[in-house]
Amino acid sequence: MTVSVAAATLAVPDGRLYYELRGSGPLVALVGSPMHAAPFAPVAEALAADHTVLTTDPRGHFGSVLDDPEQDSTPELRAADLARLLRHVDAGPAVVLGSSGGAITSLALLQANPELVRLVVAHEPPLAELLDDRARQRGVRAQIRALFEAGDRIGAIRKFFDFADMRIPEPVFQEWFGGEPTPEELANDRYFYLHELEGTAGWTPDLAALRAVSDKLVIGIGETSAGLFCDRASRALAAELGLEPVLFPGGHGGFTEDAPKFADRLREVIG
Repeated sequence: MTVSVAAATLAVPDGRLYYELRGSGPLVALVGSPMHAAPFAPVAEALAADHTVLTTDPRGHFGSVLDDPEQDSTPELRAADLARLLRHVDAGPAVVLGSSGGAITSLALLQANPELVRLVVAHEPPLAELLDDRARQRGVRAQIRALFEAGDRIGAIRKFFDFADMRIPEPVFQEWFGGEPTPEELANDRYFYLHELEGTAGWTPDLAALRAVSDKLVIGIGETSAGLFCDRASRALAAELGLEPVLFPGGHGGFTEDAPKFADRLREVIG
């Protein structure tokens, strides 16, 4: 069953934020970076049967337009955006599921505004600075940026997937990226590689602040992500905080692989 969607924008000091609301009940926010609202739609629809579900485009992507398109995106800025949206919706405290870079956004929100959340589920945050090979990771990120700046978009994308330990079969890669990108897709890639990737994967959480609110935090890992970059980073964070990671169906994007199954697992974790 298709759930009705209420779409709107919220003005912020340096731009506007696009967001969508579905369903009714306790508030769940689904947050990505650079992933925007659209890929979350299937799991949002599954959750909307018994929750109010907030999805949003992160700053600088698709419908969330900045006054200065060259402004860098940081976890702190995205967390402030999310805090404004949660206050605007006024249906909290919220459960926040952050995926990948959005998991880092959710951690920054929990550090700054723990009163706005009932629970943060940080699903596979790419916290490279917590890993022993952080210096190598910095070098790879610099290579990714250099490739994109040189006009090699496909090379940058390949290097990014290599950085993330994600092996994409060549036919699938060509299906996803081999065609001519739309201007919107190209702008989305440009913003991520030049203004968002380093500030996100290079972010260091405030471990003391997170320990103080660890009762509001779940570290989620995909069942098929074992040994991959985000699995290692997630487990490093969990170890620092004395938490046991919680497994979710699928891999890094498990909510796109089987949305109903992922939604059911999230309901179990929320309790």
